[in-house]
Parts: sequence; C-alpha cells; structure tokens
Amino acid sequence: MTTSSLMQTYARSDLAFERGEGVWLIAADGRRYMDCASGIAVSGLGHAHPKLVEALKSQAEKLWHVTNLYTIPEGEKLAKLLTDNTFADVVFFTNSGTEATEGAMKAARRYHFAKGNPEKNRIITFENAFHGRTMAALAAGGQQKYLEGFGPAPEGFDQVPVGDLDAVKKTVGPETAAIMLEPVQGEGGIRSMDPAFLKGLRDICDENDLLLIYDEIQTGVGRTGKLFAHEWAGVAPDLMAIAKGIGGGFPMGAFLATNEAASGMVPGVHGTTFGGNPLAMAVGNAVLETVLEPGFLEAVQEKGLQLKQKLACAVDQHSDVFELVRGEGLMLGLKCKVPNTQVLAHMRNNGLLPVGAGDNVLRIMPPMTITAEEIDLLVEKIEAAAADMETELKTAETAK
Repeated sequence: MTTSSLMQTYARSDLAFERGEGVWLIAADGRRYMDCASGIAVSGLGHAHPKLVEALKSQAEKLWHVTNLYTIPEGEKLAKLLTDNTFADVVFFTNSGTEATEGAMKAARRYHFAKGNPEKNRIITFENAFHGRTMAALAAGGQQKYLEGFGPAPEGFDQVPVGDLDAVKKTVGPETAAIMLEPVQGEGGIRSMDPAFLKGLRDICDENDLLLIYDEIQTGVGRTGKLFAHEWAGVAPDLMAIAKGIGGGFPMGAFLATNEAASGMVPGVHGTTFGGNPLAMAVGNAVLETVLEPGFLEAVQEKGLQLKQKLACAVDQHSDVFELVRGEGLMLGLKCKVPNTQVLAHMRNNGLLPVGAGDNVLRIMPPMTITAEEIDLLVEKIEAAAADMETELKTAETAK
C-alpha cells in the first residue's frame, strides 16, 4: 500500500532526481544517470541548458500570464519562426501534445463544415498509433488497453494497417475528412513510415479533398535530424501537431496549419486559457532559435548515424538480447529478444535511463546536445547491461 498522495496511474520507480546537467540526471544520493529518453523526447537540448534557463528567468521577472484576448508578442514571434521554417501559415499554441492533436482534428472537421460539408467528419488513423490521452485522442489511437473502462469511445475514427494504401483507399468514403498519422510511430515501437507511403497518402488526400494531419509530437523539433520528420520524405501535411521538444521541458504544444486548412477556425470556435502564455513562448523561442542555428540539425544527423552504427554493432555482439536497431537521427529503438522490461532494469543498474515502447522496443533518444564521447559511453553502458542480461539468462538456464 503506497503512502503517496499522488494518484497511482504510474508504476513509478523509487528513483528521484535533484538536478540535471546536459545529458545527465543526478539523483538525491549523488548517483549520475545518462538520460537516454530525454523525458520521452522532451528535453532535446538537455537539462539546464543555459539559454533556456536565461529565457525562463528573464521572462519570469516580467510577466507570466495574460489572456489570449490580448496580443502576446512572444507568441507572435514564435509563430512567425515556425511558419517561416515549415509548410504552415498559422499556428495555435496549446499546453500539451494531446491538446495539439485534438486541435488539429477539430480544425480538419471544421474545415469541411465551413465549406458546407458537415458530414465529412471521420478521420482515418493507423494501427499501433498513439495520439494522446484525452478521449478523442485515445479513440484516434484505437488501442483498447488505453480505452478500457472509460465507457464509449468517441465516434469518427477508422483504423487501417500501416503501409496499406489499398486499405486506405477502400476506407475513404463520403464522410471522410482527414488522414492522421505519426511519420515515425514512437509509442508503437519506433516504426518509420515509408516515404512512398506518405506520398501515397498525400495523393489520396488531394484526390478526395481530405486533409493530411501529421502528429509530430515525439518526432519534431530536430529529433530525427530534420526540423520535422516528414521533411525526410518531402511530403508536407495540411495540419501538424507538435509538443514535447518545442518546450525543451517547459509544458507547451501547438498545431500548425495552412491558411486553407485553418479556414474554418474563426473567432470563438476554439480557445485556451494557458496556451501561448509568455513563459512558454519565451522558452519555445529559445529552443527553436537554438535548433535552427547553422549546423545544429546536421550535427544531430551525424550523431544519430554514429549512435545507430554503434548500436548495430552492439546488436550483433549481443544477439541473445537484441534483435535490431531502427529509427532516424536521435530517435532510435532497440528491439529486444527478451522482455524489454528486464533489459531496462539492467540498463538502469548501469546508469542508463531509456524508456520502453511497443513491439518489445527500448527507445534510445538522448538529448540532441550529446557529445561523441558521451555516445561512446552510452553504448559502453548498453553493452555492459546486455552482458548482465546474458549472465542472467545463463544462470536461469543452468538452474533448470
């Protein structure tokens, strides 16, 4: 029986951290752990990044909150920075990723309503997707383990297998409004979408007056080596949800749209109390300015290649533990042959903090500021954890 006053919706570890420095988290007892998950693709610039700390401190001394009924200059600046560097023309700021996906879905439905087609409200999504924890986002993801016990799921979603364009075409009907997917499924196990598949979806949308929505909450803001992961395929969406990395650890999200896709979002149809607040906007500007500095994204690509190659060697050397490595940039996944929870325990014992995902994968997503030396150390620790796992397997086999 726990003595915590927190609602027990997480199987929390006893680990508690006092502070962070770059890729490192320091526990209350002084132990240092390498953050291999970046708070699940959140702390992309590492912990206590000086530019982010200064941005937050400076803004905190001036103004924390005003209602969105007034102009917020920091938000105007960040929105302009986003639209100048993406497909989008306009931005709506939220507090979280799930609000961003909800907003994008609302915008897609409202687009068709405003054009006199209110019946076009269904959204095609994909198996093993994850779009957030609100009811509509859970319904879009379609995973029963997350929906169980919460009553009827919101209607309006049709799920199809990833990569099956024929299934998508057969599912499109007179009520279809949009297609939504993650360019790389994160919770689903670091599964990248084939560029040809994204191109096919774009064509289907264009042929049927549908909107293409990308969920780049986990993949965005440099994580894969491009500002947004869909840029690798060169296939732009009409709407896109972002969060996690854009705040560098400060809670914020956004959904981005073309002017056409946002044409139904007129005054009064959507709103937020805290979204776009001056504190979040100050940090978001500092994050995006850093990621857009010359050479930053190229460095992420180089680091990602270095890490992926070294992890591939570790997979070869520990084939009883690992099956493969996959992913892009610094969004990588190690598919395990033994339960990933067991491997995770050994990694934690060796001072590493990855996070699990579907398909028996461990996500390896360190801060993008990681150095070449720290990558070497990360892989050394993974190999040590794998060796410990092999010892456990041998001991169990001997005891039979």
